[in-house]
Amino acid sequence: MKSHLFRKILISIIVLSSAYSTLAQSVSLSKNAKISVLTCGTGNESYSLFGHTAIRVSDSINNIDVVYNYGAFDFQTPNFVPKFAKGDLDYFIVNDRYIDFINQYNYENRAVFEQELNIPFELKQKLFDNLAQSMLSDERLYKYKFIDNNCTSKVVDVINKTLQSTVIKKKVDTDKTYRTILYPYFDNHFYEKLGTSIVFGTKVDQMGTKIFLPFELLESLKQIKYNNQPFSKEPITILTFEKEIPTSWWNNAYTYLLFLGFVILINKKSIDFVYLFSIALLGLLFTFLGFYSFHHELEYNYNILLFNPALFVLLYFWSTKNPKWTYKLCIINIIMMLLYFFIIIPKVHLMIVLPILITNFTILIRVAIKHKKRIPIII
Repeated sequence: MKSHLFRKILISIIVLSSAYSTLAQSVSLSKNAKISVLTCGTGNESYSLFGHTAIRVSDSINNIDVVYNYGAFDFQTPNFVPKFAKGDLDYFIVNDRYIDFINQYNYENRAVFEQELNIPFELKQKLFDNLAQSMLSDERLYKYKFIDNNCTSKVVDVINKTLQSTVIKKKVDTDKTYRTILYPYFDNHFYEKLGTSIVFGTKVDQMGTKIFLPFELLESLKQIKYNNQPFSKEPITILTFEKEIPTSWWNNAYTYLLFLGFVILINKKSIDFVYLFSIALLGLLFTFLGFYSFHHELEYNYNILLFNPALFVLLYFWSTKNPKWTYKLCIINIIMMLLYFFIIIPKVHLMIVLPILITNFTILIRVAIKHKKRIPIII
């Protein structure tokens, strides 16, 4: 019943947004019209860790004050989780009244900053028309990609399209990798930081040359010139809140280290077996996602050297009491982890995966020692 009601409400919102957009297409903005980029602060929910970007169009003469938002999706989409994991979930643009948009962020205690664009009136009208047209065309839907196609990059694209030039370019942190840029956003969210560290592949180790985060756009807009003038005015703070630091008895490094320390110190075959099985299972998941998902961030994941599916073969020979191949596969996996260690040394996530690396080494070494063929001593 609740699901059905939610779908009705969502459809009503979409219909009203479309109706508004149809009306907006026939509206000529007045000379008082303003177009701004809104940057919304980070939150403590997983969907809000990176902030948000939207476009505000305000015109007091025409009684227009609307926010265009590229971050909408439908939780009720059939096969939502598989589609999200695959990168095949439709996101879409919606528009909201500015007051409703701000009230939502006020309710969530998230900051909002506004940067008015210094562009000629005819370009304001063109941008407004492009946004309205996006609501009614195939451009309304897009496939979300973490770096290449998100709420921030879509705002950049529609503005650059309007200006018929790549005016908005990244001006900050171009000498850092995407992984390094993302890392601080997970502070005080330990397992989210660990999860993204091990599930992301080589793409996030590339230099972060694209604008893909809201505050990257905010900082870049400060430095961009257009027609020899600042492209945007100085940011205005619409909402501001003191940052809430989340606390959790389990989502922290202490439970992580306690669990791995327990695995090492208990030194029981059953515990070691289950641990290695879990590691191999995660490696199998990463391998599957690398082939299955359209998210390029999940491809070519060298973390499978640490979470190695080949451990399943080792566990098979270990469970069938084959000391020769158990020993050999322990050595092979140790070599793979040594290779992984040298790959990971310059990466920002070295320290967070190091405890897993040490645990894997410890277990594999002691399993190898137990299965090493002893050389008889002849007296």
